[in-house]
Amino acid sequence: MAFAGVKPAVFDNKRTSSFEQKRRLPSRLYSTTTTTTTTTSGQGFAPAVVVVKDEKEEESLSSGQVKERLLDLLPRMRGEAEEFRQVESYVNLLEADYEPALTLDFFNLAMGGEWQLLFSTNLSGSVQKIRLRELIQRIDPKQLDGTITNIATWDLSEGEGGVFDVTGTFSVKCDYEIEQGSRMKVELKDHLLEPARGSKIPQDVQGLVGLLHRAMPTELFDPNDVNIDTTYLDADLKIVRLTGSRYEGIRNIFIRRNSVQINPTSNETK
Repeated sequence: MAFAGVKPAVFDNKRTSSFEQKRRLPSRLYSTTTTTTTTTSGQGFAPAVVVVKDEKEEESLSSGQVKERLLDLLPRMRGEAEEFRQVESYVNLLEADYEPALTLDFFNLAMGGEWQLLFSTNLSGSVQKIRLRELIQRIDPKQLDGTITNIATWDLSEGEGGVFDVTGTFSVKCDYEIEQGSRMKVELKDHLLEPARGSKIPQDVQGLVGLLHRAMPTELFDPNDVNIDTTYLDADLKIVRLTGSRYEGIRNIFIRRNSVQINPTSNETK
């Protein structure tokens, strides 16, 4: 069951590594075990202002230690401003020490595979009647181009009592080209809605697509002509910044699927 693409937008070529956009609270946090929402959404972080309990201690941390603290914090976020500032601080530190891949082959090797969305700065609060269990981004590189597929696993409650008895996947299929170093220019190709085997068929397909549009970060639902700059990338963590008039400054944080154990109940301060 396929759906037509959306109207493209015109994007500029501005590129920057700073956090330029007006700060608002984080919108949603995804993991295999927890989902956290807030009541507001925003595009990107504010200008880099590091707010930490011990600035000197934080600046002395290695990239590995910063990454560990970031992955410990993200699944436990409750949408508080201090948590958002801490994420901003950790991202700034990782990006400051990041050295991009020197060759296209190495970049493609590191980028390829399935990535699970952990954090987005661009999503409003929770949506009734639908829940997203997982958001995966599958990247298949082919030298200077490739494909990106954003896959949302969803559960839908259509009847009374709040029972989620309809389930399936929603795939956003795209092509991309590499330009300006490692920038990925994305072109939307198709939307595909697939009920899971054995699931009931949705009664209102268009209504379901509308709920998915509201529940997903819009840059993953409608990525036509999006420009993606990779600002940090290692074997199991990816941070990207979007550019363009619609999504300028939005940040997404991914982990490689099944590579990192996420513990949303941890109360330890590392």
